[in-house]
Amino acid sequence: MSDLLDSIESPKDLKDLSLSDLARLADEIRRFLVDTISVTGGHLAPNLGVVELTLALHRVFDAPRDLIVWDVGHQAYVHKLLTGRRDRFHTIRQLGGLAGFPKREESSYDPFGVGHGSTSISAALGMAVARDLTGRQHHVIAMIGDGSLTGGMAFEGLNQVGELHTDMIVVLNDNGMSISPNVGALSRYLQRVRVGPTYTRAKRQIEDLIQRFDHLGLGAQAMDAVRKLKHGAKHVLLPGALFEDLGLQYFGPVDGHDIDALIDTLRHVKDIPGPRLLHVMTQKGKGYEHAERDAEAFHGIRPFDVSSGKQNGQSSGPSFSSVFGDVLCRLADEDDRVVAITASMRAGTGLSKFAGRHPNRFFDVGMAEEHAVTFAAGLAVQGLRPVVAIYSTFLQRSYDQIVHDVCLQNLPVVFCLDRAGLVGRDGPTHHGVFDLSYLRHIPGLVVAAPRDGPELERMLTMALRHDGPVAIRYPAGAAGGPTSVGQREAPASPAEAGAPSADPLRGPAGGPTEVGRGVVLREGRDLAIVTIGTCADAALRAAVTLSERGIDAAVIDARFVKPLDADLICEWTERTGALITVEENVLQGGFGSAVLEMVSERGPGTAAVLVKRLGIADEFVCHGSRAELNAACGLDDAAIIAEAHELVAQRCPAR
Repeated sequence: MSDLLDSIESPKDLKDLSLSDLARLADEIRRFLVDTISVTGGHLAPNLGVVELTLALHRVFDAPRDLIVWDVGHQAYVHKLLTGRRDRFHTIRQLGGLAGFPKREESSYDPFGVGHGSTSISAALGMAVARDLTGRQHHVIAMIGDGSLTGGMAFEGLNQVGELHTDMIVVLNDNGMSISPNVGALSRYLQRVRVGPTYTRAKRQIEDLIQRFDHLGLGAQAMDAVRKLKHGAKHVLLPGALFEDLGLQYFGPVDGHDIDALIDTLRHVKDIPGPRLLHVMTQKGKGYEHAERDAEAFHGIRPFDVSSGKQNGQSSGPSFSSVFGDVLCRLADEDDRVVAITASMRAGTGLSKFAGRHPNRFFDVGMAEEHAVTFAAGLAVQGLRPVVAIYSTFLQRSYDQIVHDVCLQNLPVVFCLDRAGLVGRDGPTHHGVFDLSYLRHIPGLVVAAPRDGPELERMLTMALRHDGPVAIRYPAGAAGGPTSVGQREAPASPAEAGAPSADPLRGPAGGPTEVGRGVVLREGRDLAIVTIGTCADAALRAAVTLSERGIDAAVIDARFVKPLDADLICEWTERTGALITVEENVLQGGFGSAVLEMVSERGPGTAAVLVKRLGIADEFVCHGSRAELNAACGLDDAAIIAEAHELVAQRCPAR
């Protein structure tokens, strides 16, 4: 029997398939996803959970004329397979291949580019209003997961949907998870709907009862009592009344793996006017035993062995995330003021151990970064020491709260920005390459980046002792150990040179890193390579190669973007007359810009220095491996070596 999937070139090919064929196609898609993602890596569990739902959507609606807007896009792989991209699917998340998320430039079936959560309702509402203003006629469907529904932006969108009474459909894919299991009152609310077997029958009975009262011709007082009875009964018996009170007609819950029921319900909902919400219950990881058993681990996964579910590749040591989690546990053991906050990223940020050890001081606020930051500010005002662990790209969503609620009040909140820099295959929506720029200009905020695990430990200890806000950014991947190539610390402050403090947050032997102090990793006379964070590794390798070619390069790890160690950098500026700055951040307003500003302000002693900045150009970076992207962005050893040769040649043409 030939594979049905091979015959699907567009959603039109689904229209005439029988229900048994669609069920068979669903099985084929699941096998295809498991086999392909086991080689490429990617988001497996979310996509296994929406196979039947995606088939039903494309069976009932007519994309791309009808617009299907995905939220986040973790679950859009099936959509890609059904819309002419099956033959290229093996390239997903690879350099030059398909993106891991919907992308307008990639296909006319992707009407809106996504990558962050809680956006689909607002975007779809905009499209529906534009349709009405321009006199067009088509359906607009917003797909959103229950995890994304915890984000405030989703409710901002729902609020206006109900106000405008716009003709559109919201499909709520409810699997009880975002990346980590969902938390909060909304999750409990949906759980009541999910487990209520009499829900649909109760809804129908109440509606029938109200219709009977409407035909009795009762007086005003009696009808007012009936209306109150109706309102109260809805909220007691019909949990979905929340959405109806917001102005959306509620349908469901529907079994998201019963394709017959899905198609029938979507056909029924399709042509009902006004805003409506269809609640669909799915199982994340459906159809693959390992993903069903541990959907969180299989949310986004490296290449893996299909039979065992084990991910390929051996770790080269603890990751920055795990170092962060271990250190924070120790610091919290020693000081009961320390609390941890994350936004649906318990495991990803390394906080699972903390959650188990200090459950009363751990808070997962859901996909609500803005709330996380202001919640932390409230904790800090009352004397606690909150640590907010969020991926760099997601912290962008809470910029206003960082400025107004934390920094303006100079509150001791510690921001730990995981996945900073180029994250690789998740691409432009997930690269954390803007944080140095959007943080360093905020008054009073200390901005730091460790080059390895021990440095992260010292910085976190420092941050929790500091009387003000601190941001520490670090990448995904192995943290490594101390750099061992000719390291010389900048002179210790009097406080560091003295006796150990009794403060429980004093930390590891040698004390915490001092705010605003850099370190010389290697001395040299011809030029200085000034780095921030893990860029020190590439700089040290480049310096070794340069020394073999007769160029003696110093390497300085600034450690702090703000406050910058101006004295240390200027000392090496005057010694060498040439600087290369290296950062895994955009060049505009980043670390290199800070160095240039400092050199300019220092005046005569540094006026003649040659400075070359290496970083991310003024463009969005595509997806690919970190090594490929670092090379493409000019941040690898070869790029540093080439710039060093050019700078030395400018200073000493004879060389």
